[in-house]
Amino acid sequence: MTYEELWRRLTPVYDVGEAKAIVRYVLDVRFGMSATDVYCGKVTQLAADECIRLEEIMRRLAAAEPVQYVLGRADFCGRSFRVAPGVLIPRPETEELCDWVAAGASGGGERQSVLDIGTGSGCIAITLSLNIPGSTVTAWDVSEAALAIARRNAAELGASVDMLVQDALRPPRDERKWDVIVSNPPYICRRESAAMDRNVLEYEPPTALFVPDDDPLLFYRAIAGYAREALRHDGALYFEINPLYSADMLAMLREVGFGRVETRRDCFGKERMMRATNS
Repeated sequence: MTYEELWRRLTPVYDVGEAKAIVRYVLDVRFGMSATDVYCGKVTQLAADECIRLEEIMRRLAAAEPVQYVLGRADFCGRSFRVAPGVLIPRPETEELCDWVAAGASGGGERQSVLDIGTGSGCIAITLSLNIPGSTVTAWDVSEAALAIARRNAAELGASVDMLVQDALRPPRDERKWDVIVSNPPYICRRESAAMDRNVLEYEPPTALFVPDDDPLLFYRAIAGYAREALRHDGALYFEINPLYSADMLAMLREVGFGRVETRRDCFGKERMMRATNS
């Protein structure tokens, strides 16, 4: 098998640039090949057992299974996180959310209590634990399976995060407990699925992606209501949002009682993040 033969097998699923990038990533992570090795044709020098492994990987990729699930790993904020079916694959936009949270929470000289709601792989909670000096971080998820992966990621990356089973739609009654609450909840309406890629629709967990068409702010409303009571004075609530509902989000946050709300665009120019301050 040559490099070209490999990436061409993926073009029914991905465009040429992405197909090439995926194959290079696999050859790097699983077979230790640099870009130079790939372009010098070392793919053709794989041992027989390695060819069998590569063929199995290619079969799964050609069926549109995300490369992160195939390899069991996803890169996020300069670290490698374990992922598996049932856990949402971390996105680059969410890295920007973490950067915003960390920038806002660092430098104040006080210990920050942080809550990540709907942690999944733990990528947000673990990143914030490692990137905000002196922070105490708690993570909630309704899925025991997701929390098992998140706990393993925390252990492997040396992060101290308290992982708890908790339904975001039924939060506890807490008062003035957190300095920061952050969440990337489900926010895609079912009617949007027609425009989504196979590798997302057929493999990633629907419960981590979708909300009812008639209630796109379902999770945001519940989390914002909890945050209004559970954030300390001047504490901040951060959301990753669906750009389609940015105006609705702003109205909802103000209705709940947040007077100061800020929106940020992601690297693709879309309104993707919001911060509401509890004053």
